[in-house]
Amino acid sequence: MEENRLCQWSVIRSVLAILQWWGFNVTVIIMNKWIFQKLDFKFPLTVSCIHFICSAIGAYIAIRILKIKPLIEVDPEDRWRRIFPMSFVFCINIVLGNVSLRYIPVSFMQTIKSFTPATTVILQWLVWRKHFDWRIWASLVPIVGGILLTSITELSFNVFGFCAALFGCLATSTKTILAESLLHGYKFDSINTVYYMAPFATMILAVPALLLEGPGVIYWFQTHQSIGLPLIIILSSGVLAFCLNFSIFYVIHSTTAVTFNVAGNLKVAVAVMVSWLIFRNPIPALNAFGCGVTLLGCTFYGYVRHKLSQQPGTPRTPRTPRTPRNRIEMLPLVNDKLDDKV
Repeated sequence: MEENRLCQWSVIRSVLAILQWWGFNVTVIIMNKWIFQKLDFKFPLTVSCIHFICSAIGAYIAIRILKIKPLIEVDPEDRWRRIFPMSFVFCINIVLGNVSLRYIPVSFMQTIKSFTPATTVILQWLVWRKHFDWRIWASLVPIVGGILLTSITELSFNVFGFCAALFGCLATSTKTILAESLLHGYKFDSINTVYYMAPFATMILAVPALLLEGPGVIYWFQTHQSIGLPLIIILSSGVLAFCLNFSIFYVIHSTTAVTFNVAGNLKVAVAVMVSWLIFRNPIPALNAFGCGVTLLGCTFYGYVRHKLSQQPGTPRTPRTPRTPRNRIEMLPLVNDKLDDKV
């Protein structure tokens, strides 16, 4: 009886963790799109900078004041040698995501973002000469095919937004691969990651945002009579961006890798449906079909990765991407559980 209760509570906790993760993730995406489209605040660098500032403050409160998570100590030298390069890629990743949201619908942006597993595998194969099981390559076929079909049939296609989203996938893949070498030896959770990276990201982005968007932001303030509610929405999106990182920490400890993979793909479907209900951007049947194929491909990719990792004798992931390797087929260095950090 006691085991049944523990099992039921474990299932309930997993469901609640996934739901709150979905809620924060979809809300942040919709709020960012609302800021760019409805509030006419078309300054993705400034929005990203606000997110980084709120996340840095939130992580400091969570670790230093509330002590929700213990601080992982990092040597001062490693902060610049390891954390700073990761923060730079982390910053580019978030900025490109917000830039793409300004120019293309949420549904299209989220579908392109699902291309990340493919870019990670291809990048490791081309740059670091890593070899993969043929089933990994086969699982990428529906992902690539779905992306192509969605791009061809997208009525609101914008080249700049499409390129921003695609390069965002490359930035996410680069961040994941570099983490294997730069952050080796530090077992960061999502909150400690934000604690160290958000201040660096703010420092990196503040000057470009001021130079490129500063005059536009000032003009926006001057031409809008009522800015109280818009400012609350913009600042709230930054607070929710940190909450999203906190929700990732919770969901990682409440679900298995397979459950996380499936829930992550369903999250994209939820974001697409919610965005359509709010913004009513047209989604042709073939476009929706392409999005569905992409999500199924991502689910199949996660399943293949899990199965290969369970096989006896599967080699463990090397510590650095540049470690000499033989021709043994290996699993890709994709950490799905950390790819959604804001």
